[in-house]
Amino acid sequence: MQTRREMLARSAKVAGLLAAAGFLPMSALAAWPQAAFDAKNMAEAVKALGGTGAPTESKDVTITGPDIAENGAVVPVGVATSLPGVKRLLLLVEKNPSVLAAVFDVTDSIEPNLNTRVKMGQSSNVFAVAMMNDGKVLYASKEIKVTLGGCGG
Repeated sequence: MQTRREMLARSAKVAGLLAAAGFLPMSALAAWPQAAFDAKNMAEAVKALGGTGAPTESKDVTITGPDIAENGAVVPVGVATSLPGVKRLLLLVEKNPSVLAAVFDVTDSIEPNLNTRVKMGQSSNVFAVAMMNDGKVLYASKEIKVTLGGCGG
């Protein structure tokens, strides 16, 4: 009779052989734009994500969010635009340790209207940025006041 220990040892050997032969799946890794998350302002974040133009304020990009957020750990914000040719939408929080809060890659097959929640350490300007296929970078901003900090406050 085979013991549990012997069965586990054989299973480990078989798994090792399958992995060496390439029959077991590799772990999936997300693309992580480290330079963009290390950026200290909007221009640096846009440049790290492949933007070529200087950010320009536009009425065609809208940002939604509360005027006063009671809890900085979960602040609902949204970004939207009606312009065609958007390739990426960003949410940036000016006074957070990492300015870049969210990146969304979009195509023409979806409506560029996204909502999420971000963490804010203190009252700050929040920027909604639309990076266009032609290289233009458009943004809108909104000041959100936080009564209870979310980044360790």
